[in-house]
Amino acid sequence: MKTAIFFGSTTGTTEMIAQKVGELLGAEVYSANEIDKVEEYDFVIFATSTWGMGDLQDDWYDALEKLKTKNLSGKKVGLIGIGDQEGFGDTFVDGIGTIYEEIKDMGITLVGKTSTEGYNFGSSKAVVDEEFVGLVIDENNQSDLTDERIKNWVEKVK
Repeated sequence: MKTAIFFGSTTGTTEMIAQKVGELLGAEVYSANEIDKVEEYDFVIFATSTWGMGDLQDDWYDALEKLKTKNLSGKKVGLIGIGDQEGFGDTFVDGIGTIYEEIKDMGITLVGKTSTEGYNFGSSKAVVDEEFVGLVIDENNQSDLTDERIKNWVEKVK
C-alpha cells in the first residue's frame, strides 16, 4: 500500500514525529505544502500541531483549502496530533479535530483512533465517540511515552 504523511510543523516537533512514523511505515514524508500529491497514495496521514487557542498550524490553512478539491474517496486516512495538555488543556490537539471535520465526509476510511486514557485535558475537538480521532503526542509533558505510542499506533494502522 502506497503511504504518505503530510505534516505541518513550526518548531520541528511535528516533523520529527512524522519522520519517526514514516520510517516505521515505510511512508513518504512531505510538508503539508505538498498536499497536491495526496491523490497518488492509498493511505495518507495528516499530522499537525495545535497553536494558540486551538488553531491549526499555519501550513494547514492553505493545504486544507487544496484538500477540499482532491478526491480522497476510498483512501485510508490517519491523523497525528501534537499538543500540550497541561498548557492548553481546553484546546488539546484541536488541530486534528479541525482536519477531521473537513475530511470526514469525503469518502475516507479513518484508521488509528486512540484512547484518551493516560492524558489529562479539559476539552478537545479531536475526541469523537470518547476516542481521539488519531495518534496524540504530547512532547512537552509526556515525551517519555512518545516512542511507545508511535510504535503501538503504527502496529494498529498496518
